[in-house]
Amino acid sequence: MKTLKFKSNINCTGCLSKVSPVLNEEKNIHKWDVDLEHDDRILTVETDNLNSDDIKQTVQKAGFIADEI
Repeated sequence: MKTLKFKSNINCTGCLSKVSPVLNEEKNIHKWDVDLEHDDRILTVETDNLNSDDIKQTVQKAGFIADEI
C-alpha cells in the first residue's frame, strides 16, 4: 500500500461533504483524510493501485483541485 499526499482546495466541512461521496465510491482508495487545519489543506490517500493522476481526476470530479506534494 502506498500513501499519496496532495495540496488541495478542500477548505471546509461543506467541501468535505461534496468530495466525500466521490472518494468513498472509489474502491481502490482504502483510506483518505483532509487536514483542514493545515494551510495547504493536505489530502492524504492510501491506495494500492491508483497513481497521483488517478487521485487528481477523482478529486476533480467533485469540483476540487489536488496537486501532489
